[in-house]
Amino acid sequence: MQKIFTDQLGREVSINYPPKRIISIVPSQTELLFELGLSEEIIGITKFCVHPAKHFKEKTKVGGTKKLNLELIRSLQPDLIIGNKEENTRAEIDLLSEEFPVWISDVTTLEDAMKTITQIAELVDRQPEAAYLNFLISAGFNDLQTLALQQGIDKKVIYLIWKDPYMIAGKDTFIDDILTKNGLTNVIRESRYLEIELETIIALKPELVFLSSEPYPFKEKHIAELRSAIPDAKIMLVDGEMFSWFGSRLVKAVQYLFQFQKELI
Repeated sequence: MQKIFTDQLGREVSINYPPKRIISIVPSQTELLFELGLSEEIIGITKFCVHPAKHFKEKTKVGGTKKLNLELIRSLQPDLIIGNKEENTRAEIDLLSEEFPVWISDVTTLEDAMKTITQIAELVDRQPEAAYLNFLISAGFNDLQTLALQQGIDKKVIYLIWKDPYMIAGKDTFIDDILTKNGLTNVIRESRYLEIELETIIALKPELVFLSSEPYPFKEKHIAELRSAIPDAKIMLVDGEMFSWFGSRLVKAVQYLFQFQKELI
């Protein structure tokens, strides 16, 4: 039967319900769909949808998140495509929306992420599974916030996502919200993602500098490079998936962040 949903951009999306041929073009949402038990329904993913590994090997890859193989997608004849405002390009989404039902999320906070889990579950008829995931995420992050207060974690941080040029996560990003919920203050006041000079980082005097494992794969050698320029800051490698993936990965992020807070004390 046909059923109409409204995505997070306010667009009405009419689908054959429940969908049987799903393409997911966002890694964190792909992992969520598998967690919800849709391994048979998922027919296409991106080359960055690496979790879970066993399904990554067997599913058709439809390109990257920002450079999709539109002809391959057309040949798969999906009855639902699930994407994200930030991770996919507007031009490709508009083209696909002319031919297929495309549902888009828009996530900048933990609360947005939990709402997205609920809404995607409604799209694919997996509401009980999503409710349980959200229960675990809500309880875990409530505990994390309590622990951060009890331990007096209150530090200024810069979160680097790219090198040459350096790029950072600013305000109005999911990463910023996760930092805040762990007692950390982003010294960057501008919104979204932006380039930054090393001299500016030095001038901002962060207490912590986080080097993310993705999208740029920062390594130990990059810590040494920055330590000479910012000797008073603690420079740390962090797991980018735990700070930026907004699906079922958040359940695993809770345990990671409990251990992470201990390193900050």
